[in-house]
Amino acid sequence: MMAGRFDDLDYESFRKLAAEAGLSRFERIGFPDSYREGYEAAIFADIRTKLPKLDNDGMTVLDIGTGCSELPNMVMAHCAAHDHRLALTDSVEMLTLVPEKLKVEKIPGRFPDTAPMIAATIGHADVILCYSVIQYAFAEGILDSFFDAALDLLAEGGEMLIGDIPNVSMRKRFFTSSAGEALHRAYTGGNDQLVTGIGESEEDKINDGVVLRLLARVRAAGAHAFVLPQNDDLPMANRREDILVKRP
Repeated sequence: MMAGRFDDLDYESFRKLAAEAGLSRFERIGFPDSYREGYEAAIFADIRTKLPKLDNDGMTVLDIGTGCSELPNMVMAHCAAHDHRLALTDSVEMLTLVPEKLKVEKIPGRFPDTAPMIAATIGHADVILCYSVIQYAFAEGILDSFFDAALDLLAEGGEMLIGDIPNVSMRKRFFTSSAGEALHRAYTGGNDQLVTGIGESEEDKINDGVVLRLLARVRAAGAHAFVLPQNDDLPMANRREDILVKRP
C-alpha cells in the first residue's frame, strides 16, 4: 500500500482503517509496513528510557490512541509484569483488535471526549503515553484541548510522553544536510534533486513554533516540559521528536 494512502488521516479515518479487510496491523495505524515492521521493540525501549515510572510497580498507566500494532501488546505485557493498572482509549473498532487482559480498562471513543470517562474510571494517571497521535489532533484543530485534557489527567509526580511528533522544520533541516541528501539518494536509487520545501509555508503542519508553543503552554499550566530526541535506531528519528511532561 502506498504511503500517500496515509496522508490527511483523522479519527474517523482510523476507525475505517481498523475495520477494513486486508490491511496489516501497521497499515491500520496509518503506516506502511516498512515504517514500523521490525522497529517496535526499539520504539518501546526508547519509550521506557523516557518514562522510568513504567519500571516501578503498581502504577496507573494511560495509553491515549492505543492502536492495534505490536506496541500495545508490549505495553500490556510490561504493565502486567509490574502490576500496573492500565487504561487504553481509542475507537471501538481499534480496541476490538487489542486482546482482553486483566487489569486493562478499554475506554472507547475519541480523546479528549473520553477524558471525563477516563477520570471517572481510573482517576489520575502516574504515566501517560500518547505515541504518534498528536499530529492528528493538530490536523483536527483540537491540539490545545487535547493537551489540556491529557495534562489534567496526569497525577502529581507523574510522567507523560507525547511521542513521535512529526516536525516539518526538523525534517527540512535534516534533508538539507549531507546526511539527508545521501539518505534520499539511497532510498530513490537515483541522483535527482530532493525537494525539501524550504521557503514553503509551514502553517498547516507541526513545526518548531508549534512545538515550542506547546512547551510554553504546559509550563504555564504548572508542569515541566522538555523536547527529547528519539534514539537513532528508530525509523524516523531524523525528522520526529518527543515531548516529555513531568508534574512536580
